[in-house]
Amino acid sequence: MKILLRFPIFLLGLFLVLSSCKKAAKTEAAVQDTYVQDNYTKQEVDIEMRDGVKLHTTIYSPKDTSKEYPILMQRTPYSSRPYGEENFRKQIGPNEHLMKDGYIIVYQDVRGRWLSEGHYENMRAYIPNKTSNEQVDESSDTYDTIDWLVNNVENNNGKVGVWGISYPGFYATYATVDAHPALRAASPQACIGDFFFDDFHHNGAYLLSYFRATSLFGTPRPNNDQPIDTAWYILPDIQTDDQYQFFLDNGPLKNLNSFFEYETVDTPTMRPEGVTDDFFWNELKSHPNYDELWQSRGIIQHLKDVKSHVATMIVGGWFDAEDLYGPLETYKNIEKYNQDNYNTVVFGPWDHGGWARNKVRNTVGNYYFGDSISLFYQKNIEKKFFDHFLKGEGDKNSGLPEAYVFDSGKKEWSTLDSWPPKGTEKQTMFLSPDQELTMGQKETEALEFISDVKKPVPYSEDIKSVFTPRKYMTDDQRFAARRSDVLVFETEIMEQDMTLAGDIMAKLKVATTGTAADWIVKIIDVHPTGVETNEEMQDHLKMGNYHLMVRSEVLRGRFRNSFSHPEPFVPNKKTDVDIKLQDVYHTIKKGHKLQVQVQSTWFPLIDLNPQTYVDNIFEADESDFKTQTHTVFTDSQIEFSVLK
Repeated sequence: MKILLRFPIFLLGLFLVLSSCKKAAKTEAAVQDTYVQDNYTKQEVDIEMRDGVKLHTTIYSPKDTSKEYPILMQRTPYSSRPYGEENFRKQIGPNEHLMKDGYIIVYQDVRGRWLSEGHYENMRAYIPNKTSNEQVDESSDTYDTIDWLVNNVENNNGKVGVWGISYPGFYATYATVDAHPALRAASPQACIGDFFFDDFHHNGAYLLSYFRATSLFGTPRPNNDQPIDTAWYILPDIQTDDQYQFFLDNGPLKNLNSFFEYETVDTPTMRPEGVTDDFFWNELKSHPNYDELWQSRGIIQHLKDVKSHVATMIVGGWFDAEDLYGPLETYKNIEKYNQDNYNTVVFGPWDHGGWARNKVRNTVGNYYFGDSISLFYQKNIEKKFFDHFLKGEGDKNSGLPEAYVFDSGKKEWSTLDSWPPKGTEKQTMFLSPDQELTMGQKETEALEFISDVKKPVPYSEDIKSVFTPRKYMTDDQRFAARRSDVLVFETEIMEQDMTLAGDIMAKLKVATTGTAADWIVKIIDVHPTGVETNEEMQDHLKMGNYHLMVRSEVLRGRFRNSFSHPEPFVPNKKTDVDIKLQDVYHTIKKGHKLQVQVQSTWFPLIDLNPQTYVDNIFEADESDFKTQTHTVFTDSQIEFSVLK
């Protein structure tokens, strides 16, 4: 009887404890939701640029006015919402620690977007040596904005930092060129460097997977480009989750033009035949080669004179499907041409912008890398950087290393004096017969496969439609390894650890029966059997024998000798095709195997190559698409940078 009496009391106690915890959690969440409103005042201003155009700017200032604060700014094409001085963001700044530690946080709509005046251009070209106030670019707009802020915002300490992820990262890089004297710290993160190598292209191959994002950047604003506070663009609805089948059924790229031909009540259009309204789609299809349009808009080539008073910390994710080229090349070029500058790099096991999220478990797709990796970065790296240069001494003794990089194989951080690290050596492996990846070259053989334009190799086994692909960067590649149109080369089981640290160069020797082809190389860490499966793994997969894609890249074969001057293949002629794969920091551990896959389609991550040469694939006809036989010769090499 006593037990029966105590049991309900125990349940009641448990109920009260759980209720108390739940209420406390709700209270804490509510406090978090109102933190900005409780501790900041909000001001919206339109700052006039040197050419008279006004840019909409939102300023969050600490309510405590007893001291001065540095300014942290983000310039964005994605909106500085919510609009209205009575409406507050739930979180401001790069991370929660900086938000709660005393900064004036500023957001600005860039020229031509949302509530800012002017005309928008994708990756607006930099104008060096400006001669008049009518010559404006993102550098001058940033300069003019900073100049207004330090002279008009109360309680600022005269020091400014900029940060941004993805496109805002591009604007953060841009700020360092012809920088305002008050700009002391910049952190371009997942920063776009060049649209011919980031996001919408990879080595000249069009990323069809970004098709649905095109109108976000190319739809003109209504009412003659007037400021607007609501979304004016419409993202294409493909009305299916099977994007592989959708793009296969639609055929040549020219058949997608109709998705960008639209009229609105406010902006009736008269279109010449074959011309679309979306200016970015028009740019993509009219400039298939690395011509003046793309060359002028890249920011990488303008980093030869980054002002020495601006400290830079470049941040990226090893598994960022969108912008991996940008942060690596941004860091390397600032380092190369500005050797006296403070310039550091951080790379972790993240997808696009993963370091800014607050999840404890850090995963990309199926793959688990560890706990609190992003939280560690936010507190111990990002906050430390901005605090030192905007509140502290501001010298080169920041307490941070030159390179904070995460070994995605060992799943641990390394602090290095340089990137790539000192003490690496080039190690060449050969694509040998019998699916072997060997240290020495064996006999040369011709390995053939049929590249069927009706059955291209998928980039993922998932049947789903995604706005921009991310998960595939760590996907299990067994589904591809078991196809006849994917060549597989693999080492024996590793007897000791092998750390890949730096770039990878694939030196293929190939031939095709056609006159055009794409070439894709994937570097894969084959896990042993019996490895424990993590909770994020898709139900149909296990970690045992998991084929982790460590790095992958495509080269549109026509650009093998020049991105500006494409050329066809000579049918059946053995030809050199070199593909640079972006840097990695990954240990193939003892007991694992290193694998290389080579293929010629990767659909619909990239568009389908006709495999017969045409001047512009965006204008190819159905009749241009031909199934061909491709050959990879076993004197092909993969050159790794290996840590000794």
